[in-house]
Amino acid sequence: MKRFAVVLLSALLGLSLLAGAAFAGEITIKGSTTVLPIAQACAEKFMAENPDVSITVSGGGSGNGIKALIDGTTDIADASRPIKDREIKMAEEKGIEPMDHKVAIDAVIPVVHPSNPVDNLTLDQLMKIYTGKIKNWSEVGGEDKHIAVVTRDTSSGTFETWEKKVLEGKRVLPRSIVVASAGAMNQTVANNPLAIGYNGIGYIEDNEDIETLSINGIPANTETALSGEFPVVRFLHMYTDGEPAGDTKAFIDFIFSAEGQKQVKQAGFLPVK
Repeated sequence: MKRFAVVLLSALLGLSLLAGAAFAGEITIKGSTTVLPIAQACAEKFMAENPDVSITVSGGGSGNGIKALIDGTTDIADASRPIKDREIKMAEEKGIEPMDHKVAIDAVIPVVHPSNPVDNLTLDQLMKIYTGKIKNWSEVGGEDKHIAVVTRDTSSGTFETWEKKVLEGKRVLPRSIVVASAGAMNQTVANNPLAIGYNGIGYIEDNEDIETLSINGIPANTETALSGEFPVVRFLHMYTDGEPAGDTKAFIDFIFSAEGQKQVKQAGFLPVK
């Protein structure tokens, strides 16, 4: 009987430990590859300060992140564009109430190969290049060589920002090169002397394999992005289902803290506070 009591006590102790593990926090974050470096940096810092919380971060694009929030498969959706009306409607039909948290400011900047002599384009020239009306670099002050247009896939919030602010809703050149991530954009442009692409400022700073272009004579940097002078500036978002609670609230609060905004800046983006 005494041995049975010891075994029972051990079993209860084990269950108690398991119960503790079950209550350890888990947060899932999915979505924009632009916001990904911010989410990763903040997650690592937050977990270092809160070792009982586990955070899983993945990319896949803004559209996929918002879809995951609607489907209930993520706690936080990263997005480099605002949620669309049709997405809000889909969410509401499933009982989800998307709440917007604007965590950073970004500039979307045109980039070319470092060997390209062109250093500035107007918004009109960019629109004509991306719609196929301008096909040769000589038409915008460069060499007599064709332009290789590189764009993001349609699930990308960066693509939607570019489509809205540069293309003014016009269709991108059908034969353009489509890449699936911010990293792939840089790599594609770096490997093609004839290429032009675009990317968020956090993916461009200190990258010597690509060259940034000014737009309308305005260079892309922290000052012109914060002032709104640079033509292609946007907020970066994290969406939750209603007011966040528990560990998710603690993580969102952390991002808006001085340490969290420091991580935003170190990731290459502009803090909102």
